[in-house]
Amino acid sequence: MTFRFIHSGDLHLGKRFGQFSGDLPAKLREARHAAIGKLAEHARSHGATTILLAGDTFDTETPSADVRRQALAEMRHHGGICWVMLPGNHDSLQAAQLWSTLRAEAPENVTLAVEATPLELAPDVTLLPAPCTTRRPGRDLSEWMDGAPTSEGAIRIGLAHGAVQSFSEEGNGLDVIAPDRARRAGLSYLALGDWHGGVEIDQRTRYCGTPEPDRFKHERPGEALMVTIEGAAALPQATPLETGSFSWRRLALDLLDGDDPVARMAALLPEARLRRQFLINLVATGRAGLEARTALASAAESARADFAHFEFDDRGLATECEAGDLDAIDRVGALREAADVLLMESADTSRSTEEREVARSALARLYAYAQAVAP
Repeated sequence: MTFRFIHSGDLHLGKRFGQFSGDLPAKLREARHAAIGKLAEHARSHGATTILLAGDTFDTETPSADVRRQALAEMRHHGGICWVMLPGNHDSLQAAQLWSTLRAEAPENVTLAVEATPLELAPDVTLLPAPCTTRRPGRDLSEWMDGAPTSEGAIRIGLAHGAVQSFSEEGNGLDVIAPDRARRAGLSYLALGDWHGGVEIDQRTRYCGTPEPDRFKHERPGEALMVTIEGAAALPQATPLETGSFSWRRLALDLLDGDDPVARMAALLPEARLRRQFLINLVATGRAGLEARTALASAAESARADFAHFEFDDRGLATECEAGDLDAIDRVGALREAADVLLMESADTSRSTEEREVARSALARLYAYAQAVAP
């Protein structure tokens, strides 16, 4: 007996992305909706008829009507696929109005796993869901799986949302789900949601990650898992499937004095035609001379328009500066006097490290200004 399904979750439909401006939030929200169709496409191409959504299908307990109804319409469109939707901590059962509305609106191919009771996915294949009752249940909701009755020889699949060990997007670090739950409950596979990066807890327990990244925290693309189980006792085979439209990358640029920072930065960035789908957080550290630091800041600003979003953080980059460098600012006058003071403050060991770096940064900005207005 073989059962194949897609394990996904944490779609966070309707997420507002308020940290961004312009049209980027709308693009990111649309990409999350588009993930539904990508999951369905993967299911069809791999011969799977079930998609398990392990919680947080919606970003809040009160998604707007358009977010909710458009998601259900897209799932309805893929009628040959059974979608199983588990309440997570962002869209928990505490949102009674949401789940009563979903019951009324959900098409026949959408199953709401809102009770801790066995659900038959196929002959001799039983799903044991652990829906989140509140945002922070404070107990292991998967515990009931240990004694859940199923037919002899049936494939038992657990579906839950929350922390295992230190894995939690809420940052509470609580051991909510027993890491050996699959063994205790005789599960062929335990499908988990909450952690937005794919993680294997053991051979039968996995976090699938999110189909569309939403932060720089995880160094993984948007993905889901194609899971194949060849029988109740067999180890499951889980294969990552790429689903993301946007890539979020935190890039480390560690410089030594004398390095060419512009060339080093260029080597880190993706090719030009792909950049519109990237959100970049470039963090420069180490040491650089005044001229090199100014050139790097200029190159970073020039690259900004190529990307969906580009952040440049050079607060950890120390500026190497000698008195001769100040001639490029001015040889005499008010600018030179300001530069001399800043250079002195940047080297004054009686000042704190933070104060010295503020002076270095101010000196770098003064240098950039002088270069910009130079004839």
